[in-house]
Amino acid sequence: MDRKPVIVVHGGAWAIPDYLAESSTNGVKSAACCGFSILAQGGSSMHAVEAAVRVLEDDKAFDAGHGAVLNADGNVELDAIIMDGKNLAVGAVSCIRNISNPITFARSVLEKTPHAMLTGEGANAFAEKMNIPRVSTDELVTEHSIKEWEEYQKYTQSVTNLFNSEKVHDTVGAVAIDSDGNVSCATSTGGITNKMVGRVGDSPIIGSGGYADNFVGAVSTTGHGESIMKVTLARRVLLHMEQGKSPRDASDQALDYMKNKVHGRGGLITVSKTGEWAARFTTQRMAWAGIDGEMLYYGLNSGEQFQESLHNAI
Repeated sequence: MDRKPVIVVHGGAWAIPDYLAESSTNGVKSAACCGFSILAQGGSSMHAVEAAVRVLEDDKAFDAGHGAVLNADGNVELDAIIMDGKNLAVGAVSCIRNISNPITFARSVLEKTPHAMLTGEGANAFAEKMNIPRVSTDELVTEHSIKEWEEYQKYTQSVTNLFNSEKVHDTVGAVAIDSDGNVSCATSTGGITNKMVGRVGDSPIIGSGGYADNFVGAVSTTGHGESIMKVTLARRVLLHMEQGKSPRDASDQALDYMKNKVHGRGGLITVSKTGEWAARFTTQRMAWAGIDGEMLYYGLNSGEQFQESLHNAI
C-alpha cells in the first residue's frame, strides 16, 4: 500500500496566553515538520510521532519534558504513551521523574518489556537500567512553572476547577499515518500544577490519552484528564469513526459528549486510516499543526486555520 503520509501535532488545549501564542505556534509547526521529514523519507509513523513529541518535550513553551509543572510537593512527575496501530502494541509510563523525553522512555517500555505500562519507582528503576538520560528538576521546570506553583500553594482548588479555568498548561501529542498505511499516536504531559503526588491523568491511559488502530485511525487527546478518562475520549472518537463519521464530526461529537456529561473541556487530533485528519477543541485555544501533502496547516484559536507551502515552513 502506498498511502500519502500525514502528521498532526498539538501543544495542549487551554487558555494559552498571548505571550506564549507565537512560541506555541512555532513549536507545533517545528514538531510537525520534524515528524513529516521522517515520513517523507519512508519512515514509520511510530518514529515520526516519537520525533515530533520529542521536539515538543524539548520546548519550554509546553507542559511536557522541559516545560513540566510541579506537583503539590514541588516535584515533577511525567506521563506518556505511544501506540502502534499495526498490532496495537503500546508503551506507557506514569509518575516518572527527571527524564527529559518521557515519550522515548514509553517506546522503550513497548519494545523492551512484555508490559504496556510502568509507573513510579519501578519505572524509574527501569529507566536507569535502559541508560535513559536523567536530568535535574531545575532543568525541566521554568520560572513560570515555579511562580504558578507558589501561587497555587496559597489556596486550595480542585483539579477540575484549575483546569476549567483554563489557566494551566497541558499535554502535547502527535498522530500520523505513514506510506505503508500504518497509524500511530503519541502523547506526553507534565500534568497539572499542584496535583496530588502520584496523580495520573489521562495521557498514559490506553483509550483515553491516545489510541491507534490501523483499521480505524489514531487519536491524541488533551484537556482535563479526569474527564477524559471518564469518557475514554480517544477510543470514543474512533468508535464514531468506525460508525462512518468523518474525523471532524467524530471529534466534535466526542468532545461535546465530554462537555455535557462530565463538564470537561479539552481537545484532540486525529487521523483516519485513509489519511483524513482533524484538530478540534472546546477550550479557548489549542496550538496545532498538520502536514498533508505539500501543505502545512496550523491554528491556535477556534475556527482558525492557516496554511503555507511546506517549502516555506520553518
